Amino acid sequence: MALSIRLGDPRPMVEIFQTSDRNGLGDRLEADRYNAAYALAQLDDEAWEEAEFYACLTPTGEAIVCHSRGGLGHATTLAGPLEGVTAILQLHPGFPNTFAISDPEHVGALESVYTFRHITRMMRMLVTRETFRPNGADAQPMLGAHVDLLNRLYNAEGDPTHYRREHIADGCYWGVVDEERLVAVAGTHAIGRRHSIAILGNVFTHPRFRGRGHATTATSAVTAALLEQVDEVVLSVDPQNEPAVRAYRNLGYGHVGDIIEASATRHTGTLVTAVRRWAARRRGPDGEREVVST
Repeated sequence: MALSIRLGDPRPMVEIFQTSDRNGLGDRLEADRYNAAYALAQLDDEAWEEAEFYACLTPTGEAIVCHSRGGLGHATTLAGPLEGVTAILQLHPGFPNTFAISDPEHVGALESVYTFRHITRMMRMLVTRETFRPNGADAQPMLGAHVDLLNRLYNAEGDPTHYRREHIADGCYWGVVDEERLVAVAGTHAIGRRHSIAILGNVFTHPRFRGRGHATTATSAVTAALLEQVDEVVLSVDPQNEPAVRAYRNLGYGHVGDIIEASATRHTGTLVTAVRRWAARRRGPDGEREVVST
């Protein structure tokens, strides 16, 4: 990756290009391991073909943007300096609708190409085998055959979900039964075996059964199952949700950073993006690498 200065212009000119160097990407993303966990998971063999990675070397470090398709649907993960991820997104903004995951400092980069349906600053929490304290209550594993039960539960507040059998089979989901019905569940956003980290999520309890510890039980079961496969498990939680934060701390999760999660819609037009790419390639040394000023 090259960095150059254009004579007569004080702004550095940086190169942007798509990369398929999994080892190099892994080394870079490890520097943001917990916040970039979803991008790390895309380096696994089964997820690799569903992801595109773009890189940009800036004066303050290397930036990475990952656009992927998977358990979250369309997702965009940012890592590295703000000016680098901003430059990448100007040329490669990704899907029309995406779930964006980034450090809080990247909000400006996201706002340059997306409008937000929902954006939240979340607490990133981590547990390991050494810190994990299971709660010991009963839960049961969810299989692909349980997908209708899971969709019915997730729909309890009127927000439609459309999980498929493979979502459940490829992930790790555990549920809690109360009064002979499935009332709580926890699952995964991604499992990154190559870099031994998983992202726990999709925790939900039926409104009528909240306050009984069922979500903690399901989370404990998923955490235990994941720690049999990977070394570390992370999750994100709204810091204002004090009962959830307290429950996760009781299971051994600790605060390791803050993260932005946003349901985003691209507002940059495809024609504008195409013109920007054409101009960036014209500046490049070989017609392939894209050069822009930051």
